[in-house]
Amino acid sequence: MSNILGRISADEFLCDYWQKKPLLIRKALPAFISPISADELAGLALEEEIESRLVQHTKKGALTLQHGPFSEEQLQCLPKTHWTLLVQAVDQFVPEVAALLQHFAFLPRWRMDDVMISLAAPGGSVGAHFDQYDVFLLQGAGVKRWQIGERCDEASTLRPHPSLKLLEHMQVTDEWLLEPGDMLYLPPQLAHCGISEGDQLGITYSIGFRAPSQAEVITHFADFFAQSLPEHARYSDADALPCPDYSQIGEDVLPRLKTLLAPLLQDDKRLLQWFGQFMTEPRYPERLFAVNCDEKSLIKQLKRGDRLRRSPSARLAWAQSADGLLLFASGHSRHLPKRLQPLLTLICQSPALSAAALAAWLIDDEAQQLLIALIEQGSLEFFDE
Repeated sequence: MSNILGRISADEFLCDYWQKKPLLIRKALPAFISPISADELAGLALEEEIESRLVQHTKKGALTLQHGPFSEEQLQCLPKTHWTLLVQAVDQFVPEVAALLQHFAFLPRWRMDDVMISLAAPGGSVGAHFDQYDVFLLQGAGVKRWQIGERCDEASTLRPHPSLKLLEHMQVTDEWLLEPGDMLYLPPQLAHCGISEGDQLGITYSIGFRAPSQAEVITHFADFFAQSLPEHARYSDADALPCPDYSQIGEDVLPRLKTLLAPLLQDDKRLLQWFGQFMTEPRYPERLFAVNCDEKSLIKQLKRGDRLRRSPSARLAWAQSADGLLLFASGHSRHLPKRLQPLLTLICQSPALSAAALAAWLIDDEAQQLLIALIEQGSLEFFDE
């Protein structure tokens, strides 16, 4: 597989660019041909289950936003210029798009969010903005001019808009014209603006990464730990002294609160269990299709030529713990012995699991039960293509 980073190594990229500064990579994928056409992408925007948006320019230069699903008539009536159609999580619906993620194997898969694809008419743009996450912008068809500016934060001035977070001003520091196969990496909070040029529809792949906010982390963390905290673990002030003013919260309170909360952060096993479950929660849990399975049906389907694969909507990861392994599958976790580590890597990384690939594991009771559990959960599914 070609190095999508061009002439630099993964080590160099992570050291010098990741979350630090942008990187333009010419011919990241030489002779790249988009695995999805403009018509196919527009067809996805008609589906109820798929998130899509349409950004259009008004005659006065303002931007409007509409959410899908759209009708064929709506899309057919679009003008020839100045609109952008964005379709979320296309990798979950088009296997050929999901295959592109293999080029980014130097980064943890659990950090990846999805592949959003935009279809833009000449002049189409979503405006100057900044994201809170890392993104790789791969040009799939047509040409697009990217302008970048300075780092932004919560103090950056935004334009008054009911639904789009657009920068009031962006001082352009660099700009490049990207052709098919070219790619631009942008770190979080960097101002940028893409404008489709040329006389044909442009397709841009946005490979985004998960960056949960403090609010999301704390909320999920609290919910997870609250389910198992004992009732007797309470605020205590056995060392209290007479208070000079009974309406005052004294300085001795905060150290006691820290003592109450500290054990939660010091329990590495539980902390790892929570984090793995949090980061593998599926974007579309309703697309995990659970089926009944047992040892007999597992062996039967594999022997007749069916294969297993990760559900496009599932997220899988594993980690070592002090007493074994933890497998995280679509927001759930399972403790396993260390000897199953090769199987976990196989399950998480292999695009297809055949009877031959699983032969050594199908005679192992724990391995069988793991495969069955993942099938019944919907994280693994049979296919016969």
